[in-house]
Amino acid sequence: MPFSFRALEIPDLIVIEPQRFPDERGWFMERFKASDFADAGIREQFVQDNVSFSSHGVLRGLHYQVAPAAQSKIVTTLSGEIFDVAVDLRPDSATYGRWLGLALSAARGEALYIPAGFAHGFVVTSREALVLYKCSAEYNRRCERGVLWNDPALAVRWPIADPVVSEKDHRLPLLADRAEEPLL
Repeated sequence: MPFSFRALEIPDLIVIEPQRFPDERGWFMERFKASDFADAGIREQFVQDNVSFSSHGVLRGLHYQVAPAAQSKIVTTLSGEIFDVAVDLRPDSATYGRWLGLALSAARGEALYIPAGFAHGFVVTSREALVLYKCSAEYNRRCERGVLWNDPALAVRWPIADPVVSEKDHRLPLLADRAEEPLL
């Protein structure tokens, strides 16, 4: 199998490590293979790919969508490095409100699977980064939601002291103030 899958301490978050096949020309790797992912428990059908390009210190997040367009994501970097964060918003979860962050880099090639019910965000830690995220539901403006990136209740330890954040993301609610809506 050209992938290894590693479960993380918050249930259902999975690091995906692809195998690279190097030769004198460079290397080749599979980025996604539905059958291998399904064997590892990732069975969603992914229907939309998003790509963002950002400079050092840009923070995007924390975003999610509610039902009927809740999204699972597979996040990877195509160039550069990011600190990627997932926040558990599943109301019945033992890890509700907890976050997990890890570095994803193009040099290593790993990806993070984030199931629906999590908010997601990242900050660019390299000079710039090109980020790809596969989504299991199409973008739906009516279902788009978020949580404030620097909510003290979450206490995410971002590795950039003064990130560049959009005005829209600065206006996101605190976790305690977000509307209770069906996530899945």
